Amino acid sequence: AEQGKALFDETEEGNIYSRFSNPNVTEFVDKVCMLENAEEGIATGTGMAAVFASMAGLLKSGDHIVACRALFGSAHQIITQILSKWGITHTYVDATATEADWEAAIQPNNGKPAARMVYLETPSNPGLELVDLEMLGRLKQKYGFILSVDNCFATPILQTPIDYGADLSIHSATKLMDGQGRVLGGIVVGRADLMQPIRFFARHTGPSLSPFNAWVLSKSLETLELRVERHCSNAMKLAEALDAHPDVAKTLYPFLPSHPQYELAKRQMKAGGSIITIELEGGFERVKAFFDALTIPTLSSNLGDSRTIVTNPNTTTHAKLKPDEKAALGITPGLIRISVGLEAVEDLIADFTQAVEKSAEVVKEKVA
Repeated sequence: AEQGKALFDETEEGNIYSRFSNPNVTEFVDKVCMLENAEEGIATGTGMAAVFASMAGLLKSGDHIVACRALFGSAHQIITQILSKWGITHTYVDATATEADWEAAIQPNNGKPAARMVYLETPSNPGLELVDLEMLGRLKQKYGFILSVDNCFATPILQTPIDYGADLSIHSATKLMDGQGRVLGGIVVGRADLMQPIRFFARHTGPSLSPFNAWVLSKSLETLELRVERHCSNAMKLAEALDAHPDVAKTLYPFLPSHPQYELAKRQMKAGGSIITIELEGGFERVKAFFDALTIPTLSSNLGDSRTIVTNPNTTTHAKLKPDEKAALGITPGLIRISVGLEAVEDLIADFTQAVEKSAEVVKEKVA
């Protein structure tokens, strides 16, 4: 009875109920905190639960959030459709905006309050735009907002936002942390004082990570570095091959010299990551022909799996965005997101090359 009382009044640490805490979940959180150089963390049932808990736990009516325009579709919906119902306003800033542009958005202006939180993805989903973390770290020191970074695409193997001054680092653990398409999970780590209100929100609203999924994810972290290295090596070689192909209109990969933010990527990340985006001319008809011609990849909206995965963001992950919102993010009918897996890279290059060429011929025949 005395121990139960102590656990509930938080004078003693321990496990009460798995919605609150669990040994498997604690082990997973502790490992990610070590990888991210974070003080504390909380795990959730999905990546989007981690994103939402980090916002709902720290923001209140009247607060203002400044976000990078290049966001995953569900994060965009949370900011524009859910937080707005609570009187939380927002301003979007382009990923490639100057420091002066970011500073202008963060400061009070025309009745708009100063930013309580700055939220971003780098690299972004799916356009692979980067935000300068060192620059935002300087602005955070100046203005005192909460700097929250979705680090899912890079993982702590390639970059650690907290080392640049970020307060929170967030992941969909479903992706590269699991790495094999088996379980759902999410995690937010960072400053201990910020974690308390996030934990309060999560405990009482229940987006809990299951003990089994936590065990799987904790084991998966043991191979994260090895897997990420292979993902990056494969992605770099495949990106170079696609970039050189005359039937690919555009190839984006952070470590390609043709990427508009190549120098920032080299400065901020240890490697380019597992995601490539390409643009094929011919719209959705070309995309369908391309997907039909592929033999190795899986068609799915997931990413970060051991197998290569392709998707058309225009009709899947970002389908709910308005046309002008898609245009602002560079999401066109012919855009394809490639999550490069661990297969033999020679096989991937051969398969993607033949699919590019076959789909180009299909479109030419239909036009003729």
